[in-house]
Amino acid sequence: MAQELDELKTDLMELQSQLAFQEHTVQALNQAMADQQQEILVLRRQLELLKQRQDEQAVHPHADNSASPTDEKPPHY
Repeated sequence: MAQELDELKTDLMELQSQLAFQEHTVQALNQAMADQQQEILVLRRQLELLKQRQDEQAVHPHADNSASPTDEKPPHY
C-alpha cells in the first residue's frame, strides 16, 4: 500500500512537471506569435508606404526635380 502511494506521488509529480513545461512552451509560442504579428503589421505599413510612393512616382515621374538616370552624365565628364 505504501509503495502504491509512493508511485502515485511520483506519477503526480511527473505530471505536474510536464504540465509546467507545457505551460511554459505555450507562453513562449504565444509571445513568438505576438512578436510576429507586430512585425507583420510594421511590414504591411512599410509596404503600403512604398506602394503609395510608387503610385505617386507613376503619376508624377519627375516631381522630385531630380534628374533621371538617362539624363545624368557619366562620371568621366
